[in-house]
Amino acid sequence: MSNIKPMLAKTGQLPASQSEYSFEIKWDGIRALFYLQKDGYKVMSRNLKDITFQYPELASLAATAGRCQSELILDGEIVAFDSAGLPSFSLLQHRMGVKDNAVIAKLQEKVPITYIIFDILSLDNCSLLKKNYLERRFLLENLALHDIHWQTPAYKTGDGKAILTASRQLGLEGIIAKRLDSHYEAGKRSGAWLKIKNQRRQELVIGGWIPGQGSRKGKIGALLLGYYDKAIRDVKSSGNSQQLLYAGKVGTGFTQSTLSSLAKLLSPLEKTSSPFTPDPGIKGAQFVDPVLVGEFEFTEWTPNHTLRHPSFKGLRNDKDPRQVIRED
Repeated sequence: MSNIKPMLAKTGQLPASQSEYSFEIKWDGIRALFYLQKDGYKVMSRNLKDITFQYPELASLAATAGRCQSELILDGEIVAFDSAGLPSFSLLQHRMGVKDNAVIAKLQEKVPITYIIFDILSLDNCSLLKKNYLERRFLLENLALHDIHWQTPAYKTGDGKAILTASRQLGLEGIIAKRLDSHYEAGKRSGAWLKIKNQRRQELVIGGWIPGQGSRKGKIGALLLGYYDKAIRDVKSSGNSQQLLYAGKVGTGFTQSTLSSLAKLLSPLEKTSSPFTPDPGIKGAQFVDPVLVGEFEFTEWTPNHTLRHPSFKGLRNDKDPRQVIRED
């Protein structure tokens, strides 16, 4: 089977008919599909990049699963847990995008990852995409995939409110609701899966930055953020071009190390003209090609369509910037 684009969830609220849904924790990591074949295995990111070498912990998953299955495709999330046992996207940042094998080997000890498996798409060369959610979960749980670097967490049906409350008490990002009768719609955000968040959070494109003052003099003071006015699929169908809309600036959530890394990444992307339509007219702004995507937490959207009290959570190299639109 060729590479599969993962099914996506829409932002929403708890469904009225909760008995028709299962509820899972929304893991604060990066989406990854695991492919096991006779000649080996590979791990693919959400945007179909091969990230196998970045997470060598999963070689043992291939060895374990390969004893019983000739072929297997799993869907899940790569997560790093902090000292309290909670998923930490900022901690996972240390593992993302690393290409040096020696560095990766050291990071395996300092920042070990766990692959959270929540779906199965193929088993012994038989596609499961047309099976409903409950059928797929039954097959997945029968594999009993549990070890130090991979887990198949339980799911609950019927009582999403209790799961959401528990996730909030634990300080987790939220939950995912999935229709029990839903097929796996590869690459689509059909609404059969809903993400219900405890905090407002979304991915945005970095379109520039402004210099810092005081203790941040000579460094990045704030990032300038944006999102596209329409999805890339709508552009293809209508023939109209996308416009990057200004979403505000963020100056919090950075460590000194993060600021240095961002400066190195943004420097070769500098451009003289604004990527935003219209130009937000920010004094002293240094614009960049809008190719980097970050994840940001915030309290609400203002009437001017900008973020209120945003905070930087980390970069997302698994997301195509042209796919970033506003999540209402």
